[in-house]
Amino acid sequence: MPDISKKQEVVQEIRDKVIKAKSMVLVDSRGLTVLQDTKLRKILREANVDYKVYKNTMINFAIQGTESEGLSTYLAGPTAVAFSYDEATKAASLINKQIKDMPNLEFKAGVIEGVLYDASGMVVIADIPSREVLLSRLLGSLQSPISSFARVLNALAEEKAEGGVKEPVAEAVATEEPAAEAAVTEEPVAEAASSETETE
Repeated sequence: MPDISKKQEVVQEIRDKVIKAKSMVLVDSRGLTVLQDTKLRKILREANVDYKVYKNTMINFAIQGTESEGLSTYLAGPTAVAFSYDEATKAASLINKQIKDMPNLEFKAGVIEGVLYDASGMVVIADIPSREVLLSRLLGSLQSPISSFARVLNALAEEKAEGGVKEPVAEAVATEEPAAEAAVTEEPVAEAASSETETE
């Protein structure tokens, strides 16, 4: 009886993690040295990735009726499970980086935000940059055009300001010229009028 109760606790523990996690990654860690296993656990723990070895029967019971139910097909041999809660591809990405130095570490399958992937699919998913990296790249690509656009606007504003000073002066000169001409033409008229009265 106590053994059944313990198994139920483990199943519930896994199920709670499955429901909470954004991704669930199954790996085969057979052949890892103690040093390699310790290193892997430390890296994942520091990244807030929950990593633990469970019995396949416990995992199978826990994932029934969930989005991760499809993983049942891949539950053969020793299975370690990595749960990522904040970034969907984080666990896969971190494990993939370690696979390069730990050839005995292999993907079995995984569920990323409700989508099931086999081992080869997990490798592809693992190469997708994290959200933070993608945002950083996006901001970097946007920053260059924006700064160029700002420089163009600034140059246009300066040109307009310089042109704005010259235009009123030109207008003033244009309006003053007819007045001067009128003054010149009016004087002879006045002189002609006075000469006419003198002759009378």
